Amino acid sequence: MIDIVDAKFATSAATIAGAPEASEYNEVAFMARSNVGKSSLLNALVNHKNLAKVSSTPGKTRLINYFDVTFIDRETSEKSFAKFVDLPGFGYAKVAKSMKYDWERNLTDYISKREQIKIFIHLVDCRHPNLEIDTDVSSFLLNNIKENQVIVQIFTKIDKLNQKEQNALRREFPNALVVSSSKKKGLQKVVQTIYEILKEKDSED
Repeated sequence: MIDIVDAKFATSAATIAGAPEASEYNEVAFMARSNVGKSSLLNALVNHKNLAKVSSTPGKTRLINYFDVTFIDRETSEKSFAKFVDLPGFGYAKVAKSMKYDWERNLTDYISKREQIKIFIHLVDCRHPNLEIDTDVSSFLLNNIKENQVIVQIFTKIDKLNQKEQNALRREFPNALVVSSSKKKGLQKVVQTIYEILKEKDSED
């Protein structure tokens, strides 16, 4: 069994130019349109109530936030390390157009140029699985990721769907993961998936 045993805030950056220097290719970038539950999921994964700030105002977070995370393999007691990267929510309309343009341009630069990213985690609200903005983000990622990078799609708030709706979602997106941060559902699977991808990619480098 794989657990996250420690997580702490490392730094923030407004643009890729301010990103921390790193030789490790172990960053896990979490991205979602605003109000999908990204901060809640981050906090639930690391079992830390206030690590990532949960804002009542969608679109408020405009910095790229980095967290140092420690995994442990309970069978071997082996520890490994990663950086979780909390990217600003995209697609929130209630900001000035000039600010929105700069903000999204910075995000685009970061996603396409930050080579330390190993995993892009694209979070989608399970109640709205086919919004154009999420389809566009998926396409952008597919067209911009490098050979050694992986995209993981996760549907949040799965507790909001009944069993029939959950089954239909799984049929439509068989490779996606589903979670409920509030009900603690699916979290272990996400931790295990991130760990396995990082270990696999680490052995390839």
